[in-house]
Amino acid sequence: MIHPSEFGALRAFVAVAEQLSFSRAAESLGLSPSALSQTVRGLEERLGRRLLNRTTRSVSLTEAGAALLADVGGALTTLADAFNSARAESGEPSGTLRLHCFHAAAELFVAPILHDFTRAYQKVVLDLTIDDTVIDLVAEGYDAAIRIGEVIERDMVAIPLGGDIRQIAVASPVYLAEHGAPTTPKDLLAHRCIRWRWPGQSTPYAWEFHEGGRWFAVSVDGPVISSSRSFTLDAALAGVGIAFLKEGSVAAHLADGRLVALLEDWSAPFPGFCLCYPRQSHMSPALRVLVDALENSLIAGKDAAPKTASRKVAG
Repeated sequence: MIHPSEFGALRAFVAVAEQLSFSRAAESLGLSPSALSQTVRGLEERLGRRLLNRTTRSVSLTEAGAALLADVGGALTTLADAFNSARAESGEPSGTLRLHCFHAAAELFVAPILHDFTRAYQKVVLDLTIDDTVIDLVAEGYDAAIRIGEVIERDMVAIPLGGDIRQIAVASPVYLAEHGAPTTPKDLLAHRCIRWRWPGQSTPYAWEFHEGGRWFAVSVDGPVISSSRSFTLDAALAGVGIAFLKEGSVAAHLADGRLVALLEDWSAPFPGFCLCYPRQSHMSPALRVLVDALENSLIAGKDAAPKTASRKVAG
């Protein structure tokens, strides 16, 4: 059986291994770098294995160190979560909650609750990363994410938020006056389209439409490819071409006439955003109250959500 004193040494090692920095790890643990270094060196001596390669400029894991981190890193996190949960039973939620959000998710779900949530739970710190990449939550050290349901891994617990969403083709009146409007999705092949790709990927996203109970994709062409949805919207407003965007993000521009919706008969709703977290993780009190806040703020919208079309894209 492991001696209780070893838990502190393992925690120290994991902090250094995850941050690859003695100074940053020491700061997070409230220790001096020299004390932390001594603790880790003592662990190495007791194990009879070098866990870290140290130079004056960098820290890296040895093969033994990487294996130990894989074995104990998640276990220590689970123990810490369980301890914090037990401690919080008689008190308010606390701690830092690391959340990864798509841009649209942060705007639609997090921003509206931020004021009330931070006032109600003053011991919880929300550490938000906002971008449209699909990352490994466990490897990157996040507690949860808000992302589109179709890109959530199977080993994640997914809690639906905000009902279904719809992608629609839009263009400015200026573009349509010059080029005309497509009447079917296939007509897009003859138009200038503003294409979007997932950050970190080279292939643009194929536009997906729905007809007769089936989904099909159209690989459009055009003068611009971007990984930013806000840039794509700006380009559409400027008359560069036709864009394919979430209906909610263009609603105001449709209402004021700066954009025109196209091909709406082929645009069906599909499952939208979910909050997800690793299935093997213990849900911390801080994450629990965040989920409650999100669900409470969206319950009316969920009741009014349109019927979902099962999304299977034809090859």
